[in-house]
Amino acid sequence: MSVVFDGSPVKAMQSSHSHTQHSALSTQELSQEIKSFISGVDTVQGRKLTVREHARCAVRLLRSVPACRGAVLEHLRSVYDEHVSAFLHNLETEGDASNGIGSNLEDIIQEVHGVLSEFICLNPRAWAPLVSAWAVDLLGQLSSKHAGRRVAPHSSSLNELLQLWMSCAATRSLMEAYSQCLAAMLAWCPDACVDALLDTSVQHSPHFDWVVAHIGSAFPGTIISRVLACGLKDFCSHGTKDQGLIVMGGDKGSRVPKIGSVVGILGHLAAHHSDSIRKELLRMFQESLSLSSPLSPTSSSSSSSSWESSPQLRRAAVPFLLQLAALSPNLFGAVSAELVELLRPPVLLQLQAVLQGLPRDELDNMLGLAVHLISQSPTGGSRVLRFLADTATPASVIISGPTPSLHEGVREACDRLLQILLLHLHKLVYNRSDGMEGNPHHSASSQAQRVIPFLEELQSHIGKLCAETLRLERKRHLWLHQLLCLLSVYGGPTVATETFCQLLTQARNPEELALAWQLHTTLSSCLAGLIPAAIARCVAQIHTHTLGPRQLRQLLLNLAAAIQSQDEDRRGAAGAQSSMAIQVGSAVSGHLHDFGPLLLHGDPSVSHAAVRLLSSSVLPRTSSPAHLLLLSRAAVTHFFLALRRRGEVGKVGKDGGQAAEAVNCSVLLLSRFAAYSPLTLKAVLQQLVEGALHKGNADLFGGQIADMVGDPLLPPSLSPDLGASLLDINFHFGTTVNFSGSVWSVFHAGIIGKGLKVRTATQLPDPSGIIQNIQTLLAVIVQCCSHSGLNGSINGSRHPQSDPDEPPPINAEAAKVIAVTLVENVCPDVANGELSWPLEEHARTTVERDIHIRRCFEAHPVLFPLLHVVAAGRPALCYCSAVLRGLLATLLAHWEASREALATDSPWHLQASCLLVSCMGEGQLLPPVLANVHEAFPSLTPFEVRLLLLAVWEYVRGNGPMPQKFIFSSEKGHFCRDFSRDGDVSRYVAPIHSVLHKNIDRLGHLCWRFQL
Repeated sequence: MSVVFDGSPVKAMQSSHSHTQHSALSTQELSQEIKSFISGVDTVQGRKLTVREHARCAVRLLRSVPACRGAVLEHLRSVYDEHVSAFLHNLETEGDASNGIGSNLEDIIQEVHGVLSEFICLNPRAWAPLVSAWAVDLLGQLSSKHAGRRVAPHSSSLNELLQLWMSCAATRSLMEAYSQCLAAMLAWCPDACVDALLDTSVQHSPHFDWVVAHIGSAFPGTIISRVLACGLKDFCSHGTKDQGLIVMGGDKGSRVPKIGSVVGILGHLAAHHSDSIRKELLRMFQESLSLSSPLSPTSSSSSSSSWESSPQLRRAAVPFLLQLAALSPNLFGAVSAELVELLRPPVLLQLQAVLQGLPRDELDNMLGLAVHLISQSPTGGSRVLRFLADTATPASVIISGPTPSLHEGVREACDRLLQILLLHLHKLVYNRSDGMEGNPHHSASSQAQRVIPFLEELQSHIGKLCAETLRLERKRHLWLHQLLCLLSVYGGPTVATETFCQLLTQARNPEELALAWQLHTTLSSCLAGLIPAAIARCVAQIHTHTLGPRQLRQLLLNLAAAIQSQDEDRRGAAGAQSSMAIQVGSAVSGHLHDFGPLLLHGDPSVSHAAVRLLSSSVLPRTSSPAHLLLLSRAAVTHFFLALRRRGEVGKVGKDGGQAAEAVNCSVLLLSRFAAYSPLTLKAVLQQLVEGALHKGNADLFGGQIADMVGDPLLPPSLSPDLGASLLDINFHFGTTVNFSGSVWSVFHAGIIGKGLKVRTATQLPDPSGIIQNIQTLLAVIVQCCSHSGLNGSINGSRHPQSDPDEPPPINAEAAKVIAVTLVENVCPDVANGELSWPLEEHARTTVERDIHIRRCFEAHPVLFPLLHVVAAGRPALCYCSAVLRGLLATLLAHWEASREALATDSPWHLQASCLLVSCMGEGQLLPPVLANVHEAFPSLTPFEVRLLLLAVWEYVRGNGPMPQKFIFSSEKGHFCRDFSRDGDVSRYVAPIHSVLHKNIDRLGHLCWRFQL
């Protein structure tokens, strides 16, 4: 046998080694060793060699005859396999791995490792490629062969698997030898070593993954770059035409065998070296865009083996990276965020230049693969979507932020990509729904396959997507609206409800609000009850204070606009929007008690939006009394707040359009509440009257805040500081004993030595504003009383209005509610049965109460208009008998004590006397001949006025104001009183005629008014 070897092995054989005691063999000994190795028989003793002896013979040949290294290494495979089998057997039998066959071969394995290590160090170019290929292939065979052993962990448990194999001397020796070869070959030929690793990984995966994980952790930079380079070369050599079929068809190994191994290796390294992988993938993408770019510092120094120097490999880099991303979502997620940031206009132009030379079918496959990647991307979906929308938006559309001009071809490509993506998502969403309906029995795995990661990630960005959609940019808002529809169908009722709520909250004009109706039209076929669920979600957000004042205001205005569109749809063409408006109105009416507290919101714009919504909503058919009372109280409180805001806006000279609209809406809301039921009518009227007389609202109607005695209160700046003392407390009359109803009356008129109490000259507000507020209050009260809320109408039918210009009649029961409320607030200690009037002299027993009544009328000018409303609803004024009697008694006392020349010298008393007689005449407590006496008061003296008022008192005393004296007239539609049944009236008119005769020169023109 001829032996050929260079000088390096000779030097190795001539050197002394610590692990062997053998010297160089002679020619005869060498011939015997070769014969023994080939035959397996000891040529001297003629017996069969043991495994250990045969292995030592192979080691001696490896040292002495390097040409035999192929045969020796092949024989050593069985030795290593024998050691691994013994090692695993001892573990399975719970024995000691250091005994038996394993211990006989471990020194041989160490000796082999030492020889190979020395050869690699002395001549790496000759030995490193051979040993690396042998070691990695043997590791793959051993891993696959013994993967099914009982002590071998599952292939997915890399840490346990690595711990097992590294505790075995044979596999540990092979791993160290391969690592030494790889370290030696990095400087001049790393591809051969990495190619062997990839080939073995393809053949023995997944049992070989522990080797890849260990080598990759030891040489992360080299393995990542060289694995990608080798994978790219293999990908290019197998062709790139059908790379899209690899993902869809599932045959990953038949066309591009090494790409699956590349994905596996990078997947193992991603746990600890994800940053290096991300940088290398981005570097490969950037290097592939320019054919003339310089080599990266991390690339190999040999340009002949570097992929950057090959134009063909550069063109295949982008399809290769797409294929990698498709096979490994983790790799795509690692680079997607930075890749989107990298795709600036110059880079996009370079990418277009690289791809435009590819065949049409290959470009279509790449486009389909990109769409598949985006739809399966678990992270960064919102960023990718924004990039596509920004890039595909036409240049004529003004979008936010600086956007450099793009090539039209780039825009068209992104436009096409976005449309294909939407079409693909549409198929995935609706095929997913069809499959679920067709097969009701699904396992967990089948459900997981139906998950669309892109849509899953976008569900957390519903609010931003809705905001982008409502910008109404050409094409852009159509894409995003279609995506919102797909998200709503995919996510089910929860996502659909949130999307609809976001559109309702963020829409700022009818055009933007129309997108919400379009969404409902699209989803109505597959999602029922969307609008009620959306309204319920909006109410929940209101309760949890999730919405800010601006968002809350916009939501309420949009709901009001939706409900108000019903009237427009009735006048125009009825369609889907009309149906949606009806559904919105029905859903809102079911939650009126939730929207009611917003009437008292601190932000005036929110309360205005709330009253617009409630005034346009239909009240529910059934509602609990508690909810109705809360709503009515909130509506009345808002009414007075709206009046105050209208006055404040007018003072500062601002446009009061919104404030006036708020008042009108509040009036409409109160009238609707009053017409709903007897309960709401009574509650609204009571609260309106009480609110008008409340000290916080009295100034709106020209009133003055009075103390417990009825005197106006001093402002803090004018009231003397007497200190906190018992005497100071006793000065307040309300803390003394109440002698009401007795002959004794105690008055606190002042302090001895300091004079009478100081009367404050209060400054009244703007008279025009007071008149406007009183007219508004009367208007809403008249509207409430005109509705048939209490008992419908009298005798079951309502009298038709003969003249449409005449105001509708005041409901008698509603007027009674106002009368009773007035009496309770003006004079709380009056009993309901005090309808009859005593003699005028007996009024002295109630002088304190009467003075209190008069002071209330002085402090609240709105009382007389309210009495007129009560008088119009006959016979309700009868229930104000005690108040009328007390006021008339104080007026009689005043005119009796007055020493003025004319009645006009007491303007308030004159006006009160005229208004009182007028109200009593309107309420038919007086016959017409007595009801007209107030027309003569301005021309009379105080004594004559008292004479006429005494005649009024005597008539009412003789003909008590009893409701039983009123009879309902079906012709007129209200109650009337027949004065002919009350007897002769002439005896009450005699004082009137006497006064007329005395003042005939001034009152002659009024004589006909007092004819019987």
